[in-house]
Amino acid sequence: MSDKKKVEKTLSATLRKEDFGSAGSRRLVRAGSIPAVIYGGKEISHVVLNAKEFNNKRHLFSESTLIEVNVEGAVHRVFVKTFQEDLLRNVIKHVDFYEVTAGHMVKTHVRIELIGSPVGVKAGGVLDQVMHEVEIECLPKDLPEALTGDVSALDINDSLRLSDLVVPATVKILTDKKATVASVKAVKEEVVAASTEENPEPVVTTAVTPDATETK
Repeated sequence: MSDKKKVEKTLSATLRKEDFGSAGSRRLVRAGSIPAVIYGGKEISHVVLNAKEFNNKRHLFSESTLIEVNVEGAVHRVFVKTFQEDLLRNVIKHVDFYEVTAGHMVKTHVRIELIGSPVGVKAGGVLDQVMHEVEIECLPKDLPEALTGDVSALDINDSLRLSDLVVPATVKILTDKKATVASVKAVKEEVVAASTEENPEPVVTTAVTPDATETK
């Protein structure tokens, strides 16, 4: 991994030693910080993040992204599990991190990335990706950013299955490998024939009310 990529996937934090509770959390958020918790390791750690740093990097974090959180010199390797967001104020109120342990298998979801241009699309079909992520199990050090599948050879009515993806030997797919990831479908065109017999022109009838003063 390049130094730039490594920096992008790191966060700094401080231990939260006081001012717990909802009122304390609101004060932290107003001050430009985010209360967070790290669990899954030997003990639970309550920490405080820099809101500006987290917001600048959050688009890089997915469920399968390993992040290094430096808490006053102690480095924790974590996933972002959930975060609470106030959409009206556009602020993050709380973040939950799950810590992984070296040498222990982890289960998570990684995205599926399709590459290539299907021959069926060139022939007028449409590529339909029905699965965008898959559950896997592996050691933290072997966690891939994504699993790729080449759709170049797909013709109309052909499908790409999980078993067709490029999967490292160190990664185990937990989802049914027969599941369809993507397929190329034919475009159906419904042509309605214009026929005066089957579809006659509409006839508009105007009712005329006799003049009340007309002599009978």
